[in-house]
Amino acid sequence: MRRSLFSALAPLLLIAACAPAPTSRAPSAAPAFSAAFAPEGVAWMDQGQACVARAPSYRPVCPRLPGRVAAVGWNRGNAWAALPGVGLLVTLDLAARSVPVGRVVALSATRAYREDGSAVTYDGNAATGVSGAPSAAVTGGDGQDYVLLAGALVRVADGTVLERVAGPLLEVTPTGARSTNLPSVTTLAGTYRLTGTALERLDAAGRVLKSVPHGPGRVGVVGGDLVTVSPGGAVRVFGSDLQPVSR
Repeated sequence: MRRSLFSALAPLLLIAACAPAPTSRAPSAAPAFSAAFAPEGVAWMDQGQACVARAPSYRPVCPRLPGRVAAVGWNRGNAWAALPGVGLLVTLDLAARSVPVGRVVALSATRAYREDGSAVTYDGNAATGVSGAPSAAVTGGDGQDYVLLAGALVRVADGTVLERVAGPLLEVTPTGARSTNLPSVTTLAGTYRLTGTALERLDAAGRVLKSVPHGPGRVGVVGGDLVTVSPGGAVRVFGSDLQPVSR
């Protein structure tokens, strides 16, 4: 039952969470902690180090990399990290790959965004970008890219500003993406969010159906699993009813 509730939306639910960039300030530095989820697993960045944990074991792999990490993302089953100091995208496990891309500061599921807003694909080919450094990027459920740019939510393809005062995080929706103030993911079983002290399950009206103790982190869907990752690298797996799942 747990797998059937999540699996329909799992390919769409990739989360990239970054620090906010208010309109009255210069773009903020890379966040100390962020994560990206995909059907294959979860990748995260913690204090400049990147790790990946693949389903079903969720055993963390934290390779030694030639520089500090500014962002992590997934593309075609590979977990990637952006190393702006050396101008590379590198894979975190499986076949070793590195792509020279320049100073990348944000990753979606389709492309890498440099600090000037220009973008390239994971193969290093030019792609549509934005004007200015995004603080977060995500590929929405409609296949389009969305970024947080100078405090606003922007659709990359046409530059449309969807939210002029956006929250600091991004969440994929079936029709695109939206900003949020708390790490969250929406599935057929409801919305799940991390408050900093608890993992909550909410219904469509926003009522809390269940809550379990949980510290700060990020939450997302990996295949049929509800997965959280916390600073320090603790990965936890839950069922749709927030019952812990042992692996």
